[in-house]
Amino acid sequence: MKKVEAIIKPFKLDDVREALGEIGISGMTVSEVKGFGRQKGHTELYRGAEYVVDFLPKVKLELVVNDADVESCIEAINRSAKTGKIGDGKIFVTTVERVIRIRTGEENEEAI
Repeated sequence: MKKVEAIIKPFKLDDVREALGEIGISGMTVSEVKGFGRQKGHTELYRGAEYVVDFLPKVKLELVVNDADVESCIEAINRSAKTGKIGDGKIFVTTVERVIRIRTGEENEEAI
């Protein structure tokens, strides 16, 4: 099992969720986060005063999938979140050792 974490632009969330649904992945956790990478921040003008926006709003998706579904999951996220501009985000894949569904006690693949 793998955990796929994706940091994407907020307006791409619906496209990514739809793309994942098309390949049969329905369960995910979504968090609103802030951060920056190469995109850094930017300056904005508000009521005549200039200020720096250091952290940009992003959305973080977390999914745990079977090993067989990892590549199609990555492809769906990459295809649907890409704008071709700086700040499109990143995808991280890590190994998950154990999953337990609290309600039933099911473990691992049965718990996903």
